[in-house]
Amino acid sequence: MRIRHPHPRSHARALAAVGIAAVLLASSACDSESTGASSSSGETLALSIFGTPNSFDPTQLLEGQQMYVWDSVYDTLLIQDNKGRLQPGAAKSWQYSSDARTLTLKLRTGMKFSSGAPVDAAAVKATLELIRTTPGPNQGVLASVASVEAPASHAVVIKLKQPDGSLLTSLSTAAGVIGDPKTMTSKSTALNPVGSGPYTLDKGATVNGSVYVLKRRDDYWNKKAYPFRTVKIRVISDQTASANALKAGETNAGTIDVAQVGSFKSAGFETKHVQATAVAALVLGDREGSVLEPLGDVRVRKAINMAFDRTKMVKQLLRGSGRPTEQIFNPKGPGHDPALDQTHSYDPSAAKKLLAEAGYANGFSVTMPSLVFTKPFEPTFTQALADIGIKVKWQPVPPQQSVSAIASKKYPMFLIVDGLNTTPVEARNFYSPTGYRNVFNSTDPELSKLLDRANRELDPAKAADIYKEINEFGVENAWYGPVFYIGSDWATKKGITYLGDGSSTLATIRQFGAADQAP
Repeated sequence: MRIRHPHPRSHARALAAVGIAAVLLASSACDSESTGASSSSGETLALSIFGTPNSFDPTQLLEGQQMYVWDSVYDTLLIQDNKGRLQPGAAKSWQYSSDARTLTLKLRTGMKFSSGAPVDAAAVKATLELIRTTPGPNQGVLASVASVEAPASHAVVIKLKQPDGSLLTSLSTAAGVIGDPKTMTSKSTALNPVGSGPYTLDKGATVNGSVYVLKRRDDYWNKKAYPFRTVKIRVISDQTASANALKAGETNAGTIDVAQVGSFKSAGFETKHVQATAVAALVLGDREGSVLEPLGDVRVRKAINMAFDRTKMVKQLLRGSGRPTEQIFNPKGPGHDPALDQTHSYDPSAAKKLLAEAGYANGFSVTMPSLVFTKPFEPTFTQALADIGIKVKWQPVPPQQSVSAIASKKYPMFLIVDGLNTTPVEARNFYSPTGYRNVFNSTDPELSKLLDRANRELDPAKAADIYKEINEFGVENAWYGPVFYIGSDWATKKGITYLGDGSSTLATIRQFGAADQAP
């Protein structure tokens, strides 16, 4: 499987995870007095996001918190429910050929863009072709696609160069949006999108870079999944200011620091803890030892995994808002195996013995990139590795150079904080030879066979077993050094409920329910 997946898309999910980490690591409290919401919770959902959406051009959509906005304006071919399961979206059904190289999608009838134009197979074909041929964050996600055909007004046929087990999930994200062919190539689409989604962007009330106001379409086919007539999304880059806005009633749903849960409960908010929404891990990328010779020895990589007291780190760094892990996969996904979390238990003495056996009794030194989201964790990781003889030097990297620095292969190992995903996408990202976290393009005959089997397997239960084998390979061979999952704590005003549990980490309005929503 040789599929290139670009870095900008992954960076967006990493930035979303940065937001999670910022919430967990913030120490300030919010003391503003409540001013009350401008409308009832059932009428309006008000959120804040950390950064301005980069564009509403279908070819340039980024995941992470930006998805709250564009996912409300655009339909996707498939959707993920709050349990992470794929469900019909604009496509009411889908079916693969027996060789998993042809995907046929049947579209819903009667759907319309906000312009009034019909949503049909021609629009789907045009959007898919535009995304896969235009440089952007989602071009590589469709790299397995050989052609897109529209044999009937509501039938789309996607032919693949090779089976791609992550394609269906991709069609529930930015790669699966449907744009209006008449407007989507216009420059105006970047700020004024025309979609067929549940909401339209209120141009009069929206101020780009500050606040995005969405109005629900009464004619939308899946209206019941979107109980709020209005959605207001404010850009607030500072976590303390975001929490203050929530307490003051300027927003009515958002993530908070774990230390603030009690005060928000006392103020009448409903709170919900999600134990795992991101993973912190060392990428032990140079598995051939071309830049840092010791990493070419699996004993060294195993020793690194044994250096971390994961339970203690969760208590000290996350204040309990998370859980230890030795694996990359989402714990809510089919590829996760609880038994693997006992593979490399914390044992500095045993780790030193492994290093000695590998010829590094005196340890070695390594330089790792210091990134905006690694800084709070760096002292703890430095000490843990020093305890087994590995000296770490952190080299500052400007935020705008984070992606290129990691991709440069300059750093044989580095720390990541990544938002969790579905199992097929995680297998692609971390274990495919061109997966964006497999920076050194590592391959292994056993792993290659497993990836090929997983991509070809159409039975979800059988595919789950294969993904577990992929996960086991990764853990046993210490391709990565996962340390902990990072959780999140949500606070919502009375009448609003956060419905997510970490099974799906996509930022979508479907994560919220309203008890008092008017029909």
